[in-house]
Amino acid sequence: MIVVRRSEDRGRGNHGWLDSRHTFSFAGYHDPRHMRFGALRVINEDRVRPGAGFGEHEHEDMEIVSIVLDGALRHRDSMGNGSVLGRGDVQRMTAGTGVRHSEMNGSDREPVHFLQVWIHPDRRGLEPGYEERNFTDAEKEGRLLLLVSPDGRDGSLRIHQDASIHGTVLSKGGEVVHGLREGRRAWIQVARGSVTVNGERLRQGDGAAVTDVGSLTITGLERAEVVLFDLA
Repeated sequence: MIVVRRSEDRGRGNHGWLDSRHTFSFAGYHDPRHMRFGALRVINEDRVRPGAGFGEHEHEDMEIVSIVLDGALRHRDSMGNGSVLGRGDVQRMTAGTGVRHSEMNGSDREPVHFLQVWIHPDRRGLEPGYEERNFTDAEKEGRLLLLVSPDGRDGSLRIHQDASIHGTVLSKGGEVVHGLREGRRAWIQVARGSVTVNGERLRQGDGAAVTDVGSLTITGLERAEVVLFDLA
């Protein structure tokens, strides 16, 4: 079964400096029908104006993954990490026992556009940790590239949960296939462009919950970028 979550049906927080679309309940947006999907708790599509951002704040017991789609995201945290992330960069931060961090637009001229993902860890009280890596469009072109996994295989970032995140870039007519083992589910998020998933049309910003399906075929209707979550 594939249940589509249309872009326009998501929650929205528009604060002037930040335009955020919430796939699941977050901050001032609450919808009991859309609280989480398995361990996947948050998918926020954030656009931050030049020079603005999220000042220092604290998180605990959450795996936080940021996927930069465009622009520059400047990160600082209490573990001593600091960098400016650009398109294709993926960041994993284990909040664990507690981390303070800030995420700011690293440019004073261009907006930054990124996906902020929260996933519940498999246990509480983990030691805080941090990783980042760039995954190029060329690496993702026409294939599902593993970005995040429980064991860090194939150069992916390691997450403390039975969840994997894949990314793909598809040309018009391009196609990728992903098999789901019995008992697993998937969430598909369209970052740009439009695709079909097993014949179901999804546009930019749309998501889809997938259950009781053995195989997914994602086909580009135009040039598109898709993020796929494979979850227990």
